Amino acid sequence: MSENKKIIVVIPAYKVSKFVCSLIEKIGPEVSNIIVVDDCCPEQSGEVVKKHFLNQERVIVVSHPENRGVGGAMVTGYKAALELNADIIVKLDGDGQMDPVLIESLVEPIVSGQADYSKGNRFFMIESLKSMPPIRIFGNAALSFVSKFAHGYWNIMDPTNGFIAIHSTVLRCIPLEKLEHRYFFENDMLFRLSTLRAVVVDVPMDSSYGEEESNLNIANVISEFPPKFFIRVCKRIGYNYFLRDFTACSLELIIGFVLFVFGFIFGITHWISSAENGDVASAGTVMLAGLPILVGLNLLIAALSYDISNVPVRPLQTILKKRVK
Repeated sequence: MSENKKIIVVIPAYKVSKFVCSLIEKIGPEVSNIIVVDDCCPEQSGEVVKKHFLNQERVIVVSHPENRGVGGAMVTGYKAALELNADIIVKLDGDGQMDPVLIESLVEPIVSGQADYSKGNRFFMIESLKSMPPIRIFGNAALSFVSKFAHGYWNIMDPTNGFIAIHSTVLRCIPLEKLEHRYFFENDMLFRLSTLRAVVVDVPMDSSYGEEESNLNIANVISEFPPKFFIRVCKRIGYNYFLRDFTACSLELIIGFVLFVFGFIFGITHWISSAENGDVASAGTVMLAGLPILVGLNLLIAALSYDISNVPVRPLQTILKKRVK
């Protein structure tokens, strides 16, 4: 299936010295190289890998002098993989939660030309959720819903899943230095892909939860993720519906937003005035406040419906290949 494609795995390594070597041993021969990025790991995961795979040329270790986060480690790994002329680059976390046996299933949609980017989905099969802690189920489900507004891939779930693969031609179109360096990395990748109109698909997978500890701080997620989501929602709408193209959806967004805001402000202003003066609002005043809100809301829902149906379906890798030829 992937005989003619050079697949390279990138493993960001931070506090995974207990798991990373056994993980690498499970990676099959379909993978040409394995790049381990030691992100200034206090356990010296990179040195552990070097000693364990001393005579194996396909295992490459790159070390950071300072901690750059999972996104920073992946940027380093992506650059190294592109220098090795990779066709497909896979991200595999070093904590052993992802089964390397699934790599072929993960890259299959890219190899067959059906997608540009594929990612794991732990929510596809209900049975697979039994091993996931309840707090993670709730958190990931909430993030999945909110993130859809930011990246526009309404057909996928589990956006924070780190088991991902990307075609090298598409990766070269992404400004790597602008990618988020911390735990917003996977969501930022989806946003960057949406601005390119790349095709993204989910691949069902199971996860195992054992002795590993997550480095993700819930407090940081609550404080950092919402503003980053909001910024990307605004950017995506601007890129797709006003800069790149102007459609009926663009008009629905403008008119719907203006009407809704007008009706809301008008209604609140007169409600406060009525409460202070003890006056009863006239039917005309109520209509002038309520009608714009209802019409505006309907137009915004229509725009949302258009956005949901506007998920990319034509793989970018095929378009880029034709241009190269």
